[in-house]
Amino acid sequence: MTAWEPMLHALVTERYPRLLARARMLTVSKAEAEDLVQEAIVATFAKPRRFASLAQAEQYVRRAIVTHSMDASRKAVLERERWDRAPVTTASGDLAAGVASSVDAVAALRGLPPRVRACVALRYLEDLSIAETARQLDLTEGAVKRYVSDGLAVLNARLGTEASAGDSDHAVVDIRKGAVK
Repeated sequence: MTAWEPMLHALVTERYPRLLARARMLTVSKAEAEDLVQEAIVATFAKPRRFASLAQAEQYVRRAIVTHSMDASRKAVLERERWDRAPVTTASGDLAAGVASSVDAVAALRGLPPRVRACVALRYLEDLSIAETARQLDLTEGAVKRYVSDGLAVLNARLGTEASAGDSDHAVVDIRKGAVK
């Protein structure tokens, strides 16, 4: 058994539900979240690393989850752009016929740019402060405030809500009702 195997085993056995919960906030389905956690764990332990504690290993994987999520989002945006450039026709000729009339919070959140979505998710879904979010994403606090403000503006427009980032450290986000309060 190599030196990293016990740490990997402990991480997967003890911390997997927390890692999955974090990934679930950044994805649309449980299956995508499971894949994201798997990718982050593989990326973390593919290179020889020495972690002083299980908490340190978990933190590294949590960061890898966000990074892999942002990378996947960038790829998805590029793919959507390619499809948008392709000519689209429908049997009825009405392009809007297949589009749903309402937008839910998860779809609205998914439509945000990767970095903006990560900031909004960490701030309001994981309830991190501006400073903690900045540390998690390796950004300045000012950048996090800007991304959160931009993200809330887009979510408000899409959901018909009136949430504001304000100066408070907390906001209420109710995904089940499709509202940001």
